[in-house]
Amino acid sequence: MIDVHCHLQDKEFNQDLDRVIQRAKAAGVEKLIISSGDLEEIEQACRIVQAYKDYIYLTVGCSPLLFDEGEIKKIREFIKKNRDKIVGIGEVGLDYYRVEGEQREIQRRLFKEWIILAKELNLPLIVHSRSAGKYALEILLANPPQKVLMHAFDGKCGWAKKGEEAGFYFTIPTTVVHSIQKQKLVEFLKIESLMLETDSPVLSPVRGERNEPANLKYALEKISNLKNLPQEEVAKIIAETTSKFFNF
Repeated sequence: MIDVHCHLQDKEFNQDLDRVIQRAKAAGVEKLIISSGDLEEIEQACRIVQAYKDYIYLTVGCSPLLFDEGEIKKIREFIKKNRDKIVGIGEVGLDYYRVEGEQREIQRRLFKEWIILAKELNLPLIVHSRSAGKYALEILLANPPQKVLMHAFDGKCGWAKKGEEAGFYFTIPTTVVHSIQKQKLVEFLKIESLMLETDSPVLSPVRGERNEPANLKYALEKISNLKNLPQEEVAKIIAETTSKFFNF
């Protein structure tokens, strides 16, 4: 298993990060990808990646809730300078759950700029689209990067299918254990279009508890049940998809 999206730089892991990582390894998680969304997170994530080389990897992006143009410029410069040290751009995208009006317009403009950068650098794009799946996909379909991964997509299956037909991939987070929407997504999409994530420390399979990468096994188990396929087969297919996508 590969956890393609987690936030181990979060303060929730300040006290026991090494134990969290050891539990992930024991649970069969072969690789982790940390997603960062601002300069402070990038700095912290880089330290973790350095400490756990060849096990933890990094995507660098910009939170849709970050509107500081100066900081955004620095993040873009970091990505360009460290293109060979990261495995993707993300997470970036739209978050209509928390913003309205003019800020949504700014998010759309910035998202289009991130799409252009991903194409220029030939890097995968990891997309955040909270309460904005349709709108994110509309933008992506109009100007698609080479590789797109929709992170914890919360939109309708019809729009997800349009993304899949365009060659986009979708993560299934550990909330699939109790989320009817995520379960429908698994049933609707091809197994070859799916990857696994925890989004640790959030999106826990147990409501109210801190999430961690070791819990990835619960997402795998649920997908196996929904697809009526052996866990070993599901793990193999998703691992192959993930390794090819991120050039592991």
